[in-house]
Amino acid sequence: MTRSSRPRTVHLAVYDTLADWEFGHAAAHLRQGTYFRADRPAYDLVTVAAATDRPATTMAGLRIAADLALDALRPEDSALLVLSGANLWDSGDELVPFARKAREFLDAGVPVAAICGATAGLAREGLLDDRTHTSGAAPYLTAQPGYRGGELYRDRDAVRDRGLITAGPTDPVAFAREIFAELDVMEPQILDAWHRLFAHSDASAFPVLMTAGSAGTRAEDA
Repeated sequence: MTRSSRPRTVHLAVYDTLADWEFGHAAAHLRQGTYFRADRPAYDLVTVAAATDRPATTMAGLRIAADLALDALRPEDSALLVLSGANLWDSGDELVPFARKAREFLDAGVPVAAICGATAGLAREGLLDDRTHTSGAAPYLTAQPGYRGGELYRDRDAVRDRGLITAGPTDPVAFAREIFAELDVMEPQILDAWHRLFAHSDASAFPVLMTAGSAGTRAEDA
């Protein structure tokens, strides 16, 4: 599946104890299409949970309703699956089905983005054994049963390798940067400016983004 033929839907996994701060930058910009290339429309965001009969409660106590049950999610209907951190990744097997769904996505050639505790879930599933990756810290992953990817760990803010994006809990902006790069929605200089502004408060990036925002007509507005 090529980037141009992928659906315009990003699926965001939701579950109790979800880390609110980790997906916000990516989700908001994907939904709004801010600073996107002129030929790249915004994405629909669909929330996915193990079941849809009750909302998920985040770490902040916010309640998020699910649009779709996990067992109904098909890779061919998605451009990307986002797995954020949660206490549940470290406290039992409740989220194992999400890691297994990530395997299904990667096997189908559809990207997966995992941050914080979700990287541990993927490590236990064996999905980090043959791709370069990162997390909050290397020892966090080496403690995961069955993990054999230690030589491929990189001490960076975020890593992207063959459709898999990983990041630690303190790097939601870099996590979003790699998502935007994987989906190829921003021109390289715009993506660089976006990251410099949101990650480092670099004021020199602001005029670049303002020029991008006023120059092009987005595809759905044409």
